[in-house]
Amino acid sequence: MSKKIIKGDVDLSNLHLKQLPVGLLNDVHVSGNFYCNNNKLTSLVGVPKTVGGTFNCSNNKLTSLVGVPKTVGGGFYCGSNNLTSLSGVPKTVGGDFYCGNNKLTSLVGSPSSVGGDFDCGSNNLTSLVGAPSSVGGYFLCNTNNLTSLTGAPSSVGGNFYCGKNAVKFTEAQVRAVCDVKGKVYV
Repeated sequence: MSKKIIKGDVDLSNLHLKQLPVGLLNDVHVSGNFYCNNNKLTSLVGVPKTVGGTFNCSNNKLTSLVGVPKTVGGGFYCGSNNLTSLSGVPKTVGGDFYCGNNKLTSLVGSPSSVGGDFDCGSNNLTSLVGAPSSVGGYFLCNTNNLTSLTGAPSSVGGNFYCGKNAVKFTEAQVRAVCDVKGKVYV
């Protein structure tokens, strides 16, 4: 049986969808980007098996990421939902990973490495346990309830942002746990 491939992008954004077309994209590889953002989705049943570019399911009513593609070559955007867990996300993300503006209390389940930026701001995090071990771009954990930097990435290629938390961290505290190539904003 040959693999079903869609060359290019699939854009199902801004269509007021409550669910994705079941069966249409299952077991399909999308070579480009897949967008299902800005809808009213409560489930990701029906997304492609793999996405070569960006996967964007932001601005929905998702409470779970069960069913997301196993492989995403570009960015992964799941911000502005009602997520309480990152369980199910791909192990590596080639581009940015954005999970801000959710109800996350833990980063367990995050990709182990992110090629671009990692943004987990505006959640309910108290520590960074579960964060990627390396982030190629910036790392943003502003506007949480952080009382500890435990679990912070060991290396960040860009800037590190950690202001507006329960504890006001110092630049020295951040640099003691993470090799930050850019600036530290506290």
